[in-house]
Amino acid sequence: METQPFTFRLERVKSLRERAEDQAREELARQLTHRVAGEAILREATAAVSQARAFGRDTVLRDGASGADLLAVQAWMERTERRRVDAAADLGRRDAAVGERREALAAAAREREAIERLERRRRAEHEAEMGRRAQAALDEIGLTVHRRGTPG
Repeated sequence: METQPFTFRLERVKSLRERAEDQAREELARQLTHRVAGEAILREATAAVSQARAFGRDTVLRDGASGADLLAVQAWMERTERRRVDAAADLGRRDAAVGERREALAAAAREREAIERLERRRRAEHEAEMGRRAQAALDEIGLTVHRRGTPG
């Protein structure tokens, strides 16, 4: 009795799903790197705001500060605060992009796992069928041997 090797007909689909999951994982890694850069930008912007406030406080307390000096310091403080707000908003967008990439990776992983479960189920069905065929062949051989051994 010859056994047939198992062939999974959806092997190309499986490899496509594996590749899609790998790409989703790489994209998530890129987005996480991009997010870390956004955190650094926000930290720098926050530090610049602190420096601007300290300089503004020193300017206000300094004797002989002109109105123009005060206006210039105020404008600088507002610009640094605007940059910090923009950096915080950008970090929020980067967080959202990371979340989207996480969801895409989870979906790709679910699709790959589904095709792998299908392959395992089909492999088990194939092995069960091969076992049934082998048992049927053995039963046939046993019956033939039994018939030859009995006087008829």
